[in-house]
Amino acid sequence: MNQEVFNELDLTSLLSLSFSKAINELHDRLSELGFGDIRPVHGFMFKYITPNGATGIELAEYLGITKQAVSIMVDYLEKNGYVMRKAHPTDKRGKIIILTERGWLVVQAKEKILTDIEARWGENIGIERMQMLKEDLTKLVNGDKSSIKIRPVW
Repeated sequence: MNQEVFNELDLTSLLSLSFSKAINELHDRLSELGFGDIRPVHGFMFKYITPNGATGIELAEYLGITKQAVSIMVDYLEKNGYVMRKAHPTDKRGKIIILTERGWLVVQAKEKILTDIEARWGENIGIERMQMLKEDLTKLVNGDKSSIKIRPVW
């Protein structure tokens, strides 16, 4: 897209493109660090299971997907060393999904990369404007008390 097209985009499109740009860079950099098998949906899961773990049912509700889909995702992440299933502390029949050391390493890498991206963007538009943007977006998100379930990014 050329600059003229970007200048004519509505706010929703600009927010979406900004999000995509950050997530694409995040995953490119994660891949460079050896975490190329991680996808954005995994970040949503990691965000929910830190720090104490979660059940498959809790993850399905949070992610808005079926328990079977969660099971497939957990199988994939377990096979790749990011999560493990362990006995639930209060439900003898249940399992809880927790991060492994590798899982925590990717979370730490994600935090550093997103901090770097935000700092670079702040240098681009100015630190004060970046802080104002964050404050304004926080007000918009917190001010919307609709029934839409908001899921954090990573």
